[in-house]
Amino acid sequence: MLDSSTTRWLTASIALALITIGAASWYEVRVDRRDLEMRVSAITRGDPQRGRELAQTKGCGGCHEIPGTRGPQGNVGPSLAKIATRVYIAGVLLNSPEHLVQWLLDPPRIDPKTAMPNVGLSEQEARDVAAFLYTLD
Repeated sequence: MLDSSTTRWLTASIALALITIGAASWYEVRVDRRDLEMRVSAITRGDPQRGRELAQTKGCGGCHEIPGTRGPQGNVGPSLAKIATRVYIAGVLLNSPEHLVQWLLDPPRIDPKTAMPNVGLSEQEARDVAAFLYTLD
């Protein structure tokens, strides 16, 4: 049986170890996230943080499930989780930054039968939303 001072010392040591591991993991996730956002910004010429805001204000969640966002999580369109790993966008375009931007600018022009409307994004806004989408897990 351990005395109370030894128990307190062990508890504090374990807590410190867990905090240190957690802080290291958090730091690695932060660094990885920053690196991902920088890479995505370079290939899309967009700002993922601004794209997140646009996805929320333009109502994308009304039709799509968008991981990590607040508000509605619709199911009219597909989930946007891991969109960067998909081969096709909307089943009609090879997944590339330029194709995603074109799709976001005017979906019905690319596929007249799509349920996705033209939400009136400017080209830079489409680049920002594309950058955000490519960061989704």
